[in-house]
Amino acid sequence: MQYQLQLELFGGALREAREAKGWTQRELAQRSGVTQANISKIETGQVDLQISTLVELARFHRLRGEHALAL
Repeated sequence: MQYQLQLELFGGALREAREAKGWTQRELAQRSGVTQANISKIETGQVDLQISTLVELARFHRLRGEHALAL
């Protein structure tokens, strides 16, 4: 349960960062190399992430550590 809540926090932070840049999920997918379908699932906390994907997306959007590393 704790892990799922953290994924949802990360996904919400990712969505906020993406929207702050004015990007669609498709634009983020093209820029990050993560599929649009996975971006959608990540933003809603519906997918388990590989650590490398999580770190890359966090770095890409300069998310704070607690969103990326509290998992």
